[in-house]
Amino acid sequence: MSRPEELLTRRGDIKPRTFVAPGRINLIGEHTDYNGGFVMPTSIDKHFTFTISPNGTDTFHCIASDLKESKAFTIHDLKPGHGWHNYLMGVIDGLVRRGKVPSGVDCEFGSTIPVGAGLSSSAALCSGFGFALNELFHFGLDRHELVKIAQESEHKFAGVKVGIMDMYASLFGKEGTVMKLDCRSQVHEYLPLQVGDHEIILIDTKVKHTLASSAYNDRRAACEEGVKLIRTKFEEVDALRDVTPSMLEVAKPLLSDEVYRRCHYVVHEIDRTTRAAELLKRNDVSGFGALMYETHWGLSKEYEVSCEESDWLVKFASEMKITGARQMGGGFGGCTINLIPQHLRAEFEKQVREKYFTAFKKECDFYSVKLADGVHEVVRQ
Repeated sequence: MSRPEELLTRRGDIKPRTFVAPGRINLIGEHTDYNGGFVMPTSIDKHFTFTISPNGTDTFHCIASDLKESKAFTIHDLKPGHGWHNYLMGVIDGLVRRGKVPSGVDCEFGSTIPVGAGLSSSAALCSGFGFALNELFHFGLDRHELVKIAQESEHKFAGVKVGIMDMYASLFGKEGTVMKLDCRSQVHEYLPLQVGDHEIILIDTKVKHTLASSAYNDRRAACEEGVKLIRTKFEEVDALRDVTPSMLEVAKPLLSDEVYRRCHYVVHEIDRTTRAAELLKRNDVSGFGALMYETHWGLSKEYEVSCEESDWLVKFASEMKITGARQMGGGFGGCTINLIPQHLRAEFEKQVREKYFTAFKKECDFYSVKLADGVHEVVRQ
């Protein structure tokens, strides 16, 4: 298939436009978004780049340059399935259901987001494609609506019941800040991130997680089951966001051990995220890091979405006096996020690389990340 630039050159049309859609990190607040709680994400300098233009037909020609694959489909072909193009179909479906019907485009995209690392590559793909179509065809949808479209694509076309955090961070990220996002009201507050003499480093376990697996959706189902049972004691409860630790203990006899542990993690994680925001406002990096460790062991022991490799990395970080560390993302692999004092960075990385390979017979990768703006168009001069 021809590249978009080649197609456009042959037709003599306008040059294609370029859009960037970043991945995200989440400092704290994991698995709280679909429970109506708080999260603390930001967009980063790992991103998708889209080159896109209308082609005057009813066909969407899409090229995934990293995979060296191409797909072509029309609006009449939109249905859930498998493969990267399924996410794009889901975005188009969301637009169509809102009465915004795009004509065909030629689109090529590539990514610097490590696949399977828990940096929300699928959310960035959906968010960037939706934003580009919205701009290209002057649909006038705001970013909140684009968040919903991206989420619906993952729900309906990929079969993963994700919350709004990932796409929200990709669309609303702001360089130099993290956001405290209320996932119920979808209102966010920007907080300046000043980590002083620390670096934010991701360590990729090289364990590839699959969010579409039943394990992820099972966690959400357990939370919903918990809410249903807790509501029999406290009728004002609509989500785990409404449950206090004392309310959870009152309702504990109604819950199975598994459902209780899932709910216990979420209820306390929502509280941790609120406390973490106040610590950031006071520039208390050490206190923030301590909460990161609490989150990790909650994810590992109560929510059970960690893995042996992530647990090893976090335990070793603690032994090396790293300020904060935890598994990040949906779980079952991916990256740990670490707040590392700069003077410990070189020695920590050296020892981790050596000892991790000895323990697991594979190498881990280190990614240094910077905070970046959310989805935007790149205007060529």
